[in-house]
Amino acid sequence: MKLEKLEILKKHCYTPLVYQRINKKLGVNFSVKEIEHFIKKIIKETNKNNFEKIGKNFYVSNTKFNIKITVNSNTFRIITVDKLVK
Repeated sequence: MKLEKLEILKKHCYTPLVYQRINKKLGVNFSVKEIEHFIKKIIKETNKNNFEKIGKNFYVSNTKFNIKITVNSNTFRIITVDKLVK
C-alpha cells in the first residue's frame, strides 16, 4: 500500500463542496487552507497498514485524529471524512 500512500499524498485534490462537507462532518469551521493542511497531515502520519482499498475508494483511517478519509482511487479526490466509531 506504500505506492498508494505516496500517490494519494501527491495527487489528492478537492471539490469546492467537500470543504463544507468536511467542516460539517467534523463540527469545525476550518478555512480551505486549514482543511488542506489537516488532511495532508493525517495522510502523512497514517501508517500504511491503515490504508485500505475497497471498490473504487481508498479509506485512510487514523485513530490518533479519530478520522477516516475517503478518497476516490481514480481521481484521488477527497470525497468525505468521518469520525471513527469508538
